[in-house]
Amino acid sequence: MYALLSVSDKTGISDFARELRSLGYKILSTGGTLSLLKKEGIEALDVATYTNSEELFNGRVKTLHPKIHGGILFQRDNEDDCTMAKLKGIEPISLICVNLYPFKATINRTQDFDEIIENIDIGGPSMIRAGAKNFKSVLVVTDSNDYNRVIQALKNNANTLDFRREMMIKAFSHTADYDCMIANYMNKRFYDGLGENVFISAKKVFATRYGENPHQKGAFYEFEDHFTKNLKILKGEASFNNLTDMNAAIKLASSFGDLPAVAIIKHGNPCGFAIKENALESYECALKCDPLSAYGGVVAINAPIDLALANKINETFIEVLVAPCISPEALKVFDSKKRIKIFSLGEGNLLSLPRDNFDFKHIEGGVVYQDNDKVLDAEVNNAQIMGAKTPSKAQMQDLKIAYIIAALTKSNCVSYVKDGMLVAIGMGMTSRIDASRAAITKAKDMGIDLDGCVLASEAFFPFKDSIEMAAEIGVSAIIEPGGSIRDDEVIACANEHNIALLFTHVRHFLH
Repeated sequence: MYALLSVSDKTGISDFARELRSLGYKILSTGGTLSLLKKEGIEALDVATYTNSEELFNGRVKTLHPKIHGGILFQRDNEDDCTMAKLKGIEPISLICVNLYPFKATINRTQDFDEIIENIDIGGPSMIRAGAKNFKSVLVVTDSNDYNRVIQALKNNANTLDFRREMMIKAFSHTADYDCMIANYMNKRFYDGLGENVFISAKKVFATRYGENPHQKGAFYEFEDHFTKNLKILKGEASFNNLTDMNAAIKLASSFGDLPAVAIIKHGNPCGFAIKENALESYECALKCDPLSAYGGVVAINAPIDLALANKINETFIEVLVAPCISPEALKVFDSKKRIKIFSLGEGNLLSLPRDNFDFKHIEGGVVYQDNDKVLDAEVNNAQIMGAKTPSKAQMQDLKIAYIIAALTKSNCVSYVKDGMLVAIGMGMTSRIDASRAAITKAKDMGIDLDGCVLASEAFFPFKDSIEMAAEIGVSAIIEPGGSIRDDEVIACANEHNIALLFTHVRHFLH
């Protein structure tokens, strides 16, 4: 009864091999894994000795041999297979433990293409796929986290067909993910990431209660391990919609470095935002923009939550609260609130997201795929002053906040900011003037004074009507991409009303 062990990640492999030996397995191994086992005093046989075929081409060929693949693949319940195996001296290999060359670590460490090529595993995926194909007879192990489960299954006669099927699915997922990583890297290196095929590979973090609606199934998957490492569920259960709103809220709140930004999101769009001296003041001001919409919303805070802030948040029904950390006494404040869901996601005292390099959206029958949109500091810092008036330092700070909010909000969008606080916002409208009307009307309903605020648009103003409307409420400065055929009219209108006007020349549609 043979087990073949050949791993790049050697975490726990010695203990695993020792347990297998105690269960009567003969160990076959290669290279570094073999050296480690022998150093640990664990009896193991070199694959080259077993096959009577030395490694070739500096290790490129070592397990690609009929005694290895035949031992894995022959069907134990097929009389002809068993006869041929006996005739050829092929012993059954009943367990495969393989993980693959560290391709991801290599491309993160170097751009040396020859070294990258050498870290593309060939024998490993071949053995994994062979073991997975013959799962009726072979147990295939690709994850060191499963070692204890495997040993317990072997000890307790629980190495069932269902268990081997579970390991088989995990094995094919492992090699599929590996191949996706290689193909995507090659496309990125040689085709700017947009090759003939694109592969989206993600690992399940947890199931959601349901999808966007109760009749839909849902789950959360991650590309790497950011959420597995950093996301902690402190209270409640995350739903599909919670996760998409949390993403929008964290993305916005974490866009201003280490400043104590607070973002309030409802149905994917901001209904409150502020940056003040501390998180408590930021939250109080963010809530003022639209407290009605904030009810049942998602709040992301780019700072730790202490007792005073928790008590303030507890005055309003918030469905989801996410921050880098929350003190035990602050968390206790929400004990009586059954419906609130609380999460920590951050590194240190700041919120964090992976910031993917690509973005995609499902359309019926496929996906549209692109580079991820990013707002660069230089867009605001180097924005071109188009009008006669130069904005003040304070206005520039507010313009940056308004601009980032607009860029991260559904088009058509306009955002109005005053003293570091979002005071009005219109989003998802079919025309920019309608977005402006909706924003101003809502602000008036809330009794918010807009005089002196700044205005940002994620795309150009096609007509001067939005500028005229801004002048009526006392907007002092505007930032937009520019690019309309009527830019001259827009600039003239801004000058007429003594409004500072800046063009970034970068559009940020979000559809």
